[in-house]
Amino acid sequence: MNIIAMIPARYAASRFPGKLMQDLGGKPVIVRTYEAALATGLFQEVYVVTDSELIFKTIEDEGGKVMMSIEEHECGSDRIAEAVAHLDVDVVVNVQGDEPFTDKESLASLIQVFEQDEVGEIDLASLMTKITDKEDIENPNTVKVIVDQRNFALYFSRSAIPYPRAKEITPTYYKHKGVYAFRKQAVLDFKRLPMLPLEAAEKIEAIRYLEYGKKIKMVETNITGIEIDTPEDLEKAKAVWK
Repeated sequence: MNIIAMIPARYAASRFPGKLMQDLGGKPVIVRTYEAALATGLFQEVYVVTDSELIFKTIEDEGGKVMMSIEEHECGSDRIAEAVAHLDVDVVVNVQGDEPFTDKESLASLIQVFEQDEVGEIDLASLMTKITDKEDIENPNTVKVIVDQRNFALYFSRSAIPYPRAKEITPTYYKHKGVYAFRKQAVLDFKRLPMLPLEAAEKIEAIRYLEYGKKIKMVETNITGIEIDTPEDLEKAKAVWK
Protein backbone atom coordinates (compact mmCIF):
# COMPACT_ATOMS: atom_id res chain seq x y z
CA MET A 1 0.00 0.00 0.00
CA ASN A 2 1.43 3.36 -1.07
CA ILE A 3 0.85 5.86 1.74
CA ILE A 4 1.93 9.51 1.65
CA ALA A 5 1.48 12.54 3.89
CA MET A 6 0.23 15.88 2.60
CA ILE A 7 0.52 19.06 4.65
CA PRO A 8 -1.80 21.77 3.28
CA ALA A 9 -0.23 25.13 4.14
CA ARG A 10 -2.24 28.29 3.53
CA TYR A 11 -0.45 31.51 4.46
CA ALA A 12 -3.61 33.43 5.35
CA ALA A 13 -5.49 32.46 8.53
CA SER A 14 -8.47 34.29 9.97
CA ARG A 15 -7.40 34.16 13.62
CA PHE A 16 -3.61 34.24 13.19
CA PRO A 17 -2.40 35.31 9.73
CA GLY A 18 1.03 34.01 8.81
CA LYS A 19 1.11 31.61 11.74
CA LEU A 20 2.89 28.89 9.76
CA MET A 21 5.89 31.17 9.29
CA GLN A 22 6.18 32.09 12.97
CA ASP A 23 9.40 31.04 14.67
CA LEU A 24 9.42 27.90 16.80
CA GLY A 25 12.81 26.98 18.19
CA GLY A 26 14.71 28.65 15.36
CA LYS A 27 12.61 27.38 12.44
CA PRO A 28 9.14 28.27 11.09
CA VAL A 29 6.16 26.30 12.38
CA ILE A 30 5.54 24.74 8.95
CA VAL A 31 9.12 23.43 8.81
CA ARG A 32 8.77 21.91 12.28
CA THR A 33 5.54 20.20 11.19
CA TYR A 34 7.15 18.88 8.01
CA GLU A 35 10.09 17.52 10.01
CA ALA A 36 7.75 15.88 12.54
CA ALA A 37 5.79 14.10 9.79
CA LEU A 38 9.01 12.97 8.11
CA ALA A 39 10.46 11.73 11.40
CA THR A 40 7.58 9.28 11.92
CA GLY A 41 8.97 7.08 9.13
CA LEU A 42 5.41 6.08 8.21
CA PHE A 43 5.24 7.51 4.71
CA GLN A 44 6.72 6.83 1.31
CA GLU A 45 6.71 10.61 0.75
CA VAL A 46 5.86 13.76 2.70
CA TYR A 47 4.78 16.89 0.81
CA VAL A 48 3.80 20.42 1.76
CA VAL A 49 1.18 21.85 -0.63
CA THR A 50 0.74 25.60 -0.44
CA ASP A 51 -0.61 28.77 -2.05
CA SER A 52 2.29 30.85 -0.71
CA GLU A 53 5.55 31.53 -2.53
CA LEU A 54 7.14 32.29 0.85
CA ILE A 55 6.17 28.90 2.29
CA PHE A 56 7.15 27.17 -0.96
CA LYS A 57 10.65 28.69 -0.89
CA THR A 58 11.07 28.03 2.83
CA ILE A 59 10.37 24.30 2.47
CA GLU A 60 12.45 24.11 -0.71
CA ASP A 61 15.40 25.78 1.04
CA GLU A 62 15.13 23.18 3.83
CA GLY A 63 15.42 20.40 1.22
CA GLY A 64 11.79 19.39 1.64
CA LYS A 65 9.24 18.34 -0.97
CA VAL A 66 6.69 21.04 -1.75
CA MET A 67 4.00 21.71 -4.36
CA MET A 68 2.37 24.99 -5.35
CA SER A 69 -1.43 24.94 -5.70
CA ILE A 70 -2.69 26.00 -9.12
CA GLU A 71 -6.29 26.74 -8.14
CA GLU A 72 -7.80 28.73 -5.27
CA HIS A 73 -9.08 26.43 -2.50
CA GLU A 74 -11.47 26.92 0.39
CA CYS A 75 -10.26 23.97 2.46
CA GLY A 76 -7.43 21.50 2.92
CA SER A 77 -9.24 18.59 1.28
CA ASP A 78 -9.61 20.53 -1.98
CA ARG A 79 -5.94 21.51 -1.91
CA ILE A 80 -4.89 17.89 -1.34
CA ALA A 81 -7.22 16.59 -4.06
CA GLU A 82 -5.55 18.82 -6.64
CA ALA A 83 -2.09 17.75 -5.46
CA VAL A 84 -2.70 13.98 -5.53
CA ALA A 85 -4.79 13.79 -8.72
CA HIS A 86 -1.86 12.54 -10.81
CA LEU A 87 0.10 10.72 -8.10
CA ASP A 88 0.20 6.93 -7.78
CA VAL A 89 -1.02 6.66 -4.19
CA ASP A 90 -3.50 4.55 -2.23
CA VAL A 91 -3.92 6.47 1.03
CA VAL A 92 -3.22 10.14 1.76
CA VAL A 93 -2.77 11.36 5.34
CA ASN A 94 -3.63 15.02 5.85
CA VAL A 95 -1.29 16.45 8.50
CA GLN A 96 -2.30 19.88 9.76
CA GLY A 97 0.38 22.48 9.07
CA ASP A 98 -0.11 24.13 12.46
CA GLU A 99 0.61 20.99 14.51
CA PRO A 100 4.41 20.80 14.92
CA PHE A 101 4.02 18.17 17.67
CA THR A 102 2.35 15.67 15.33
CA ASP A 103 3.00 12.24 16.84
CA LYS A 104 3.74 8.89 15.24
CA GLU A 105 1.30 6.89 17.37
CA SER A 106 -1.81 8.77 16.20
CA LEU A 107 -0.83 8.70 12.53
CA ALA A 108 0.03 5.00 12.71
CA SER A 109 -3.42 4.27 14.15
CA LEU A 110 -5.06 5.96 11.14
CA ILE A 111 -2.95 3.98 8.68
CA GLN A 112 -3.81 0.75 10.51
CA VAL A 113 -7.51 1.36 9.79
CA PHE A 114 -6.88 0.84 6.08
CA GLU A 115 -4.49 -2.05 6.55
CA GLN A 116 -7.24 -3.89 8.46
CA ASP A 117 -10.08 -2.91 6.09
CA GLU A 118 -10.20 -6.14 4.10
CA VAL A 119 -13.52 -5.39 2.38
CA GLY A 120 -12.67 -1.78 1.50
CA GLU A 121 -15.71 -0.23 3.24
CA ILE A 122 -13.82 2.71 4.80
CA ASP A 123 -13.41 5.86 2.74
CA LEU A 124 -11.50 7.88 5.30
CA ALA A 125 -10.36 7.81 8.91
CA SER A 126 -9.93 10.60 11.42
CA LEU A 127 -9.04 11.21 15.06
CA MET A 128 -11.16 12.07 18.08
CA THR A 129 -10.37 12.68 21.72
CA LYS A 130 -12.63 12.71 24.80
CA ILE A 131 -13.44 16.09 26.29
CA THR A 132 -15.02 16.76 29.68
CA ASP A 133 -14.53 20.49 30.16
CA LYS A 134 -17.90 22.30 29.89
CA GLU A 135 -16.31 25.27 28.13
CA ASP A 136 -14.80 23.01 25.47
CA ILE A 137 -18.07 21.15 24.97
CA GLU A 138 -20.01 24.38 24.44
CA ASN A 139 -17.30 26.18 22.45
CA PRO A 140 -18.33 26.45 18.75
CA ASN A 141 -14.65 26.45 17.76
CA THR A 142 -14.42 22.91 19.15
CA VAL A 143 -15.92 20.50 16.60
CA LYS A 144 -17.68 17.57 18.24
CA VAL A 145 -18.38 14.17 16.69
CA ILE A 146 -20.83 11.40 17.56
CA VAL A 147 -20.19 7.81 16.48
CA ASP A 148 -21.99 4.48 16.22
CA GLN A 149 -21.07 1.24 17.99
CA ARG A 150 -18.25 0.59 15.50
CA ASN A 151 -16.86 4.13 15.79
CA PHE A 152 -18.13 5.23 12.39
CA ALA A 153 -18.98 8.93 12.39
CA LEU A 154 -22.68 9.76 12.50
CA TYR A 155 -22.38 13.55 12.57
CA PHE A 156 -20.05 16.45 13.32
CA SER A 157 -21.18 19.73 14.87
CA ARG A 158 -20.06 22.93 16.53
CA SER A 159 -22.97 22.50 18.93
CA ALA A 160 -22.81 20.29 22.00
CA ILE A 161 -23.78 16.86 20.67
CA PRO A 162 -25.33 14.79 22.10
CA TYR A 163 -27.59 17.34 23.84
CA PRO A 164 -27.91 16.30 27.54
CA ARG A 165 -31.70 16.45 27.87
CA ALA A 166 -31.79 13.45 30.25
CA LYS A 167 -30.08 15.00 33.26
CA GLU A 168 -29.52 11.62 34.95
CA ILE A 169 -27.30 10.48 32.05
CA THR A 170 -23.79 11.80 31.49
CA PRO A 171 -22.99 11.53 27.78
CA THR A 172 -19.48 11.09 26.39
CA TYR A 173 -18.25 13.97 24.29
CA TYR A 174 -15.58 13.67 21.62
CA LYS A 175 -13.62 16.47 20.02
CA HIS A 176 -12.80 15.96 16.36
CA LYS A 177 -9.12 16.45 15.58
CA GLY A 178 -8.72 17.59 11.98
CA VAL A 179 -6.23 14.91 10.99
CA TYR A 180 -7.54 12.73 8.16
CA ALA A 181 -6.44 9.69 6.21
CA PHE A 182 -8.23 9.36 2.85
CA ARG A 183 -8.44 6.78 0.16
CA LYS A 184 -7.36 8.70 -2.93
CA GLN A 185 -10.77 8.34 -4.60
CA ALA A 186 -12.56 9.74 -1.54
CA VAL A 187 -10.64 13.01 -1.58
CA LEU A 188 -10.99 13.30 -5.37
CA ASP A 189 -14.75 12.85 -4.97
CA PHE A 190 -14.80 15.55 -2.28
CA LYS A 191 -13.39 18.13 -4.67
CA ARG A 192 -15.80 17.13 -7.43
CA LEU A 193 -18.97 17.17 -5.34
CA PRO A 194 -20.65 20.50 -4.46
CA MET A 195 -21.12 21.69 -0.89
CA LEU A 196 -24.55 20.82 0.55
CA PRO A 197 -26.61 22.67 3.19
CA LEU A 198 -25.37 20.93 6.33
CA GLU A 199 -21.71 21.58 5.54
CA ALA A 200 -22.54 25.15 4.54
CA ALA A 201 -24.32 25.74 7.85
CA GLU A 202 -21.69 24.22 10.14
CA LYS A 203 -18.55 25.09 8.11
CA ILE A 204 -17.15 21.60 8.75
CA GLU A 205 -15.72 19.88 5.68
CA ALA A 206 -16.08 16.36 7.13
CA ILE A 207 -19.85 16.73 6.86
CA ARG A 208 -19.63 16.73 3.05
CA TYR A 209 -18.30 13.18 3.13
CA LEU A 210 -21.25 12.08 5.28
CA GLU A 211 -23.80 13.91 3.15
CA TYR A 212 -22.61 11.95 0.11
CA GLY A 213 -22.61 8.61 1.91
CA LYS A 214 -18.89 8.20 2.60
CA LYS A 215 -17.89 6.11 5.63
CA ILE A 216 -15.61 7.78 8.16
CA LYS A 217 -13.92 5.58 10.75
CA MET A 218 -13.06 7.53 13.90
CA VAL A 219 -10.04 6.52 15.97
CA GLU A 220 -9.85 7.58 19.60
CA THR A 221 -6.60 9.05 20.84
CA ASN A 222 -5.48 10.43 24.20
CA ILE A 223 -2.80 12.60 22.59
CA THR A 224 -4.13 16.14 22.32
CA GLY A 225 -1.04 17.94 20.98
CA ILE A 226 -0.94 21.70 20.41
CA GLU A 227 -2.74 23.33 17.50
CA ILE A 228 -1.36 26.80 16.81
CA ASP A 229 -4.49 28.81 16.10
CA THR A 230 -3.67 31.95 18.10
CA PRO A 231 -0.59 33.88 19.32
CA GLU A 232 -1.30 32.40 22.76
CA ASP A 233 -1.06 28.88 21.33
CA LEU A 234 2.31 29.79 19.83
CA GLU A 235 3.61 30.84 23.23
CA LYS A 236 2.46 27.50 24.69
CA ALA A 237 4.21 25.68 21.85
CA LYS A 238 7.43 27.59 22.49
CA ALA A 239 7.31 26.67 26.17
CA VAL A 240 6.82 22.98 25.34
CA TRP A 241 9.55 23.10 22.70
CA LYS A 242 12.06 24.37 25.27
